[in-house]
Amino acid sequence: MDKDCTHIWERCLSTIKDNVSEQTYRTWFEPIRAVGLRDKSLTVQIPNRFFYEMLEEHYVSILRTAIRQELGQGAKLEYQIVVKKPEPVDALAGAGTQTTGENEESNIINPFAIPGIRKQRLDPQLNPAHTFETYVEGDCNRLARGAGESVAKRPGTTAFNPLVIYGETGLGKTHLAGAIGNEMLKNFPDKRVLYCQAEEFTNQIINAIRENSISELTAFYQSIDVLIMDDIQFLAGKEKTQKIFFHMFNQLHQNRKQIILTSDRAPKDLEGMERRLISRFKWGLTADLQKPDVETRMAIFANRVEQEKVEVPREVAEYVCHNVDESIRELEGAIVSLVGRAELLKSPIDLDLAKQVVGSTIQRSNREITVESILELVCEYFDVSSDLVRGQTRKRHVVVARQISMYLAKEHTDCSLKKIGSHFGNRDHSTVIYSCRTVRDLMDTDDTFLQSVNDVNKKVKMHLG
Repeated sequence: MDKDCTHIWERCLSTIKDNVSEQTYRTWFEPIRAVGLRDKSLTVQIPNRFFYEMLEEHYVSILRTAIRQELGQGAKLEYQIVVKKPEPVDALAGAGTQTTGENEESNIINPFAIPGIRKQRLDPQLNPAHTFETYVEGDCNRLARGAGESVAKRPGTTAFNPLVIYGETGLGKTHLAGAIGNEMLKNFPDKRVLYCQAEEFTNQIINAIRENSISELTAFYQSIDVLIMDDIQFLAGKEKTQKIFFHMFNQLHQNRKQIILTSDRAPKDLEGMERRLISRFKWGLTADLQKPDVETRMAIFANRVEQEKVEVPREVAEYVCHNVDESIRELEGAIVSLVGRAELLKSPIDLDLAKQVVGSTIQRSNREITVESILELVCEYFDVSSDLVRGQTRKRHVVVARQISMYLAKEHTDCSLKKIGSHFGNRDHSTVIYSCRTVRDLMDTDDTFLQSVNDVNKKVKMHLG
């Protein structure tokens, strides 16, 4: 029976994979496992309740189609949610590190024993501009944002405690963490929410040690309902700070206080961090932020120019978004510069101004047209994996992406036909010739196909500036 349900679910996944983006498939469908089949009811196991909520809210239609295709009318999909019991503290401590015993825990001052500490007004240190309304959602951040919205509605009571958000510099970690904090204050005005940077926290510890006031500082942090700590990688190598934070973390978590952390890398990759602390970072949900795709960058651009109350031609938006692709921070900087220059120079926002801004404000190496860069742009346009294009599959949409990539590589590079073929699974030169001829013939007879090729060709030219 297990074999049957696994086989059926694999066929369902094949259908789903053809109808969602690769990133969506990896995030929401790859972790699912089939565990049972009874009559027309397939039971699948999902990691947590958040998965269930996301699947039911966003992907129920494709799930229904896939399951009915395999089991017929009346087919049902049932969820089995994994429930993990929290591990004992001693079991979570790393080898060679000090475990947390009862005496250690009892040394932490209970903030509720200090008269009036809950009544003190607290500045949350949040940027009011960081909200969910100004945070554009895309495949690159959907998991983290969804978890953040869930936490903002039920701080300390979801499975996402702590919520660890990680990603490279400039991808919006601080914005998202701040949006969660601001949303919490909107939903729960009496909550004590505090945003702090790990570097600032370290300085507070140093000053408290110097002034012999560690107990007071610890008591203050234990009074927080929601602690947002930014850039926890700065705690690396600071043993005393980590030890104090370890005890704070334990007490906050035990009292069902919400903890939100950001980092420039995944917890498992944090060097110079105590293993027992890293183990606690893994208690909740770890969500990564990736570089935004061009569609998300366009949405961010539109959102930002709307805030600036200016109109920007679409060709300008496309040029900027295709050329500023390293981080959201760079993109927003380019937008501010574009609008500012237009105001100062009393000039229209056009393509020439956009090229000046991109050329002077973004640190970019001279881009060269390569077969790989063309393949990347074509795959992005058709929402298909480059591995599939290089592979042997004959699915229609993959073949189209492969043939157009070869055609554009021949048009834009000096590579030989043999060299081009080598980039596509070591295909020979005759395959490249056939692909180019096919593309040209279709461009002459199919207006929709012609438009697709022209669109991708335009992206290639814009990519090169």
